[in-house]
Amino acid sequence: MNKKIGFIGCGKMGAAMLEGMLRSEVISPENIMVSTASVETLTKITSKYKIEGCLDNKEVAGFADLLFLGIQPAMHKQVLDEVKIHVKEGAVIITMAAGITTSQIEEGLGKPVKVVRTMPNTPSLVGEGMTAISINREITASDITDVTTLLNSFGKTELIHEDLMDAVPAISGSSPAYVYMFIEALADGAVRDGIPRKQAYRMAAQSVMGAAKMVLETEKHPGALKDDVCTPGGATISAVASLEENQFRASILQAMKACTDRTKGLGQ
Repeated sequence: MNKKIGFIGCGKMGAAMLEGMLRSEVISPENIMVSTASVETLTKITSKYKIEGCLDNKEVAGFADLLFLGIQPAMHKQVLDEVKIHVKEGAVIITMAAGITTSQIEEGLGKPVKVVRTMPNTPSLVGEGMTAISINREITASDITDVTTLLNSFGKTELIHEDLMDAVPAISGSSPAYVYMFIEALADGAVRDGIPRKQAYRMAAQSVMGAAKMVLETEKHPGALKDDVCTPGGATISAVASLEENQFRASILQAMKACTDRTKGLGQ
C-alpha cells in the first residue's frame, strides 16, 4: 500500500496493530510515523520497528493519509484540538478507543472529515485479531478498502452500524481477557489432577483454539458442536451440567453487560 500511516499514541494495542501490519508487509516502515508522550516509549517503538517517530502530534497529523488515534478516551478532546489545523485534506481518521463516536471526532476537528471507528483486540499481535469497524458518511468505498486492507493484515474485520459499537468490547475487544481466565482455570484443574503446569497451559490453550476453529470452519451452531462432544451418561455432559448449575452462561452475560455499561460511560 502506498499510503502514509500515522499513529498518535502507540501503546500495547497500537504496537500490536503496527507489528501486524509490518509483519504482513502490507505497508513499508518508511511510510509509517508515530508520536508518543515520552522519549522512553518513542525510543522503544522506533528502534524496534525501524520507523520514524517524534514527540509532536501535529507532525504526525500532517504526515498521515490514514491517522490512527491510539490514545485514551479522555485525551481525544485535547489531542484533536491540538492537531485539527494540521490534519491532511482527505485524511482518514481512525479512532481505536472505546466509547468515542465518529461525530465526536468530527466535532473535535471542527469540520466534516473521514472517520472510521474501530475496536481491535490484542490477538492482533499474533495475526488473529478481531476488529469491528463503523464509518461516517464521508468515507468512500476506496477508503474502506484501504482501512480493511490494513486491519485484515493482522486478523479479521466486521463492518457494523455505529449504533452497535458500544456492544463490541464485550464480545471481542475485552473478551480475550475472559478467555485467558478460562484457560488459566482449565490449567489449574489439570494441575490439581497431576498434569504439569506448562503442559496444562498448552493443552488448555490448544483446546480453546481448536474449538474456536471448529465454530469458524464448520459453521455449525456452537450448541450442536457441544452436543457432538456429549455422549449419553458420559463425563462431558456431567461437566456441562455442573457448569449450568453454577451459572456459567449467566456469569458471562453479566460480565458482558458490565463491560458494555462501562464502555458507554467512557465516551461521556
